Amino acid sequence: MHIHILGICGTFMGGVALLAREAGHTVTGCDANVYPPMSTQLEAQGIGLIEGWDAAQADCGADVFVIGNAVSRGNALLEEILDRGLPYVSGPQWLAEHVLAGRWVLAVAGTHGKTTTSSMLAWMLEHAGLAPGFLIGGVPDNFGVSARLGETPFFVIEADEYDTAFCDKRSKFVHYRPRTAILNNLEFDHADIFADLGAIETQFHHLVRTVPCSGRILVNAAEASLERVLGRGCWSQVERFGDGGAWTVEADGADAARFCLDGEALGRARMSLPGSHNRLNALAAVAAARHVGVTPAVAIEALDRFGGVRRRMEVRGVARGVTVYDDFAHHPTAIALTIGGLRRSATSGRILAVLEPRSNTMKLGVMKARLPEALAQADAVFCYANALGWDAGEALAPLAGRLAGVFEDLDALVAAIAREARAGDHVLVMSNGGFGGVHERLLAALE
Repeated sequence: MHIHILGICGTFMGGVALLAREAGHTVTGCDANVYPPMSTQLEAQGIGLIEGWDAAQADCGADVFVIGNAVSRGNALLEEILDRGLPYVSGPQWLAEHVLAGRWVLAVAGTHGKTTTSSMLAWMLEHAGLAPGFLIGGVPDNFGVSARLGETPFFVIEADEYDTAFCDKRSKFVHYRPRTAILNNLEFDHADIFADLGAIETQFHHLVRTVPCSGRILVNAAEASLERVLGRGCWSQVERFGDGGAWTVEADGADAARFCLDGEALGRARMSLPGSHNRLNALAAVAAARHVGVTPAVAIEALDRFGGVRRRMEVRGVARGVTVYDDFAHHPTAIALTIGGLRRSATSGRILAVLEPRSNTMKLGVMKARLPEALAQADAVFCYANALGWDAGEALAPLAGRLAGVFEDLDALVAAIAREARAGDHVLVMSNGGFGGVHERLLAALE
């Protein structure tokens, strides 16, 4: 089968492309914005990429066009496909029918931590010899790719609540039908498609309805929103983790954690990623792994060898004694947790936070009032406010002397950071996009 993927450089659709190619299909695709790590990963797999949405791509000979949720009506190629009556399907539906059918799916859902938790869980199963398949919205260092078919029935998937496609406005995760589901947390996000938190809770309720009676749901016990979701109906086994749950974790020094179940010690592991949120991510993964037969001792042992995930507190380089990090944080809660984790793990030096408010929710300005508090633990804040519909300088004014500047020009931003940074500093770059290659530009400017 020849499939042509519209929006192939998105983390999810890029993963679908890798799985399809591994399954023996011919895969091509197109996108408007092509940037690493997905573009380089696809090119390394020999998958042809086309820049843009030229309607002539309808003549590429594809048996089916797989449509990503970034593609909307009015897109030239999509309109051509519809006008000519060519076969098309959403990415989640194609995945469900061609990859997930008949498999034991372990789905990781939540506003934050999906990529890290999915990566940890997949690695625990791999370490235990279960050779799982996976599709993750990032590239785990232990695997080097974001997706693979695997050799056993087990398949770990990052379960996103964003909508499926132009023709299917349900959350993507309702297609996955998990037997094991992690509900990590639940806050308001995606203001471009959800009216309020209640609307997202409804989608999580739909996910819960798909888990069988013999399935298991691992729930963050501290999240009132998730308790409301379960209160609407739950027909599966439930285990709770975190504060108030049977599964608990606590810090053990600067870079380790101790895990317990019902008060009984399970083991200790070194944590490659800092912060209480990452300890909870690891705890959820340990609990989920047990459902498929991986003992907590083996799962915790795997954490000692977990290498992290690209774009999750990833060190991109050190220049002139300044360490530059890349992180995907873009929601105020994630921003605060990421800075806080770095603050506790860094033994010295200032934190220079560099933020690109790029997500659809951020562009709408829905959470701009929360940004000063989210950035409060940084010593200096640089904001790249290109194409924002609101005044970032005004929104960040409460940061007073810590706001180093709001920039609409990327070169000016890089120059300002390079002037301010000194040996021992930590430059934390946070964006859910490519950010114009700012990390490489900054390292070059520092040199």
